Amino acid sequence: MASNEGRAYFALSGYHFNPDDITRLLGVKPTSINAAGAHSSLDKPVISSWEISTEMHIDDIDVYKMTDVITKQLEPIKDKILQVIKSHNLSPRIGVVLVLSVDKNEAAPDVGFGARTIRLMAELGAFINVDYQLAERI
Repeated sequence: MASNEGRAYFALSGYHFNPDDITRLLGVKPTSINAAGAHSSLDKPVISSWEISTEMHIDDIDVYKMTDVITKQLEPIKDKILQVIKSHNLSPRIGVVLVLSVDKNEAAPDVGFGARTIRLMAELGAFINVDYQLAERI
């Protein structure tokens, strides 16, 4: 049977910015980037993104721990993040991606955020996103 899987991430997204500039300004290497909007025209804007993420966890999914890992990475650079959000007109977001097992014996993970994470995300003006899907049936 398929097991639960999950990861947590923090992303900055917006129009007409180059994620490499964010990497340089924050001094943190992202897990992934999407530079689609860096060269898009003003009449057809496309979103770019800069993201740091935990690895995909399998079985024992602890959303609180995963988001705490992200929070600890961001706290030392909070002021830099606030500067790039303002200077590049970016939208910050913390998120969780869950792929839930269809096995009735597999417990669904608790989804929540600790006070430390909530406080930092409030200071950054971040959205919270939880994306879930069901694993393929076997």
